[in-house]
Amino acid sequence: MPNTKSAAKAMRQSLRRKARNIKSKDAFKSEVKKVKKLIAEGKKNEAMEAMKKVMSALDKAAKKNVIKKNTASRKKSRLALAIAKIK
Repeated sequence: MPNTKSAAKAMRQSLRRKARNIKSKDAFKSEVKKVKKLIAEGKKNEAMEAMKKVMSALDKAAKKNVIKKNTASRKKSRLALAIAKIK
C-alpha cells in the first residue's frame, strides 16, 4: 500500500496506463495473427488488406511508446516480406 497521497495517485495512474498499454498491445497482436493466418493460407489480396490495419495498430502502439519504433518497423517489414513471397 502507498504511504502518501502522491504515491497513491502514482499507483492509480500506473494501473490506468498499464490497462491502456495492454489494450494497445492486444490490438496489434490480434491483427498480426490475422495477417499471419492469411499468409499461411496463401490469400495474398486479403493479407494486403489486413496489412493496412496492422500498420495502423503498430504505428499507434509505437506512438504511445507501448513498443519501440524500430520494433514496429521490423514487424511491418517482416510481414510485408512474407506477403510478397506468396505466389
